[in-house]
Amino acid sequence: MDATTYRDSGVDIDKAEAFIEKIRPLVKSTFRTGVLGEIGGFGGMFHLDVQKYHDPVLVSATDGVGTKIMVAVLMDRHHTIGIDLVAMCVNDIIVHGATPLFFLDYLAMGQLSPQVGAQILEGVTNGCLQARCSLIGGETAEMPGLYKAGDYDLAGFVVGVVDRGQIIDGSDIAVGHRLIGIASNGLHSNGFSLVRKVFFENRGYRIMDYIPELGGPLGEELLKPTRIYVEPVLNLLRDFPLSGLAHITGGGLTQNLPRILPKSCQAVLQRQSWPVPPIFHFLQEKGNISDEEMLRTFNNGIGMVMVVAEDLVADVLLRLQGLHEQAFVIGEIVARKPENPPLVFV
Repeated sequence: MDATTYRDSGVDIDKAEAFIEKIRPLVKSTFRTGVLGEIGGFGGMFHLDVQKYHDPVLVSATDGVGTKIMVAVLMDRHHTIGIDLVAMCVNDIIVHGATPLFFLDYLAMGQLSPQVGAQILEGVTNGCLQARCSLIGGETAEMPGLYKAGDYDLAGFVVGVVDRGQIIDGSDIAVGHRLIGIASNGLHSNGFSLVRKVFFENRGYRIMDYIPELGGPLGEELLKPTRIYVEPVLNLLRDFPLSGLAHITGGGLTQNLPRILPKSCQAVLQRQSWPVPPIFHFLQEKGNISDEEMLRTFNNGIGMVMVVAEDLVADVLLRLQGLHEQAFVIGEIVARKPENPPLVFV
């Protein structure tokens, strides 16, 4: 019997090492001040500038992109899914006022495809550059037998920093404050199990079908990458005290906004105060989805909500306009009675 090697089982170490060398320049392009060492070590190292932060608090988050990956596989287009990965993580820490410092990724495949892997990492590095954070490490794993050919999964991890006195946790939210919503650019990376069921299982659409209501192929719309809100939020925080921030991700407005509200406050959202992108209307119609289900599953056109004092609203909107962001006053904070829900739509 001939000697058996790791490659015989479906794992090619030489190919993995060649892949790391291929992506090394991409990863290095994200390095910011503070990164120590080179790609390929056992751990990524980052030096925290304790002169810049008086009482630093590290803020971390982890996430994935869910079954949106299956759309990328159907399209055989993988260069934006990494942006989604970074966005889902950094948007979760920026709501606390934290500046993203470094990011790590985990890519698992049945069999490593250097071409697909490079596209994925291109997206990850693109997202890191948008978020101003460094990709300082990661893991690429071949798992034959667990993933079938062409399938893969992604997970991301981000660490940021904020001075303790600058943490945003919603405790400053008060009656009379206004809610400003910053626009999403579509579905982002949530609810794709329902999206795929409606379009591909129930309605029989194909990935490249042209949809007049969307002005292009279905797959193009579904693969629009999640918006990264680091730049506008950090810009605003330099000059404005934001009382609260909520990333509108899985759970939609219904579940994410109440997470930051004090028990004495209720958010009243005006449904007609912002334009809902066509993809949401199209999805709701084709899936016969109720308004309530849409609002608790998808972002419906609002990717980030900020709570600000009434006298700051005009200046904040003007700043966001200067940053080329679409933003809308979508509601207000009122007093809440114990028996009432934390959020209502009118």
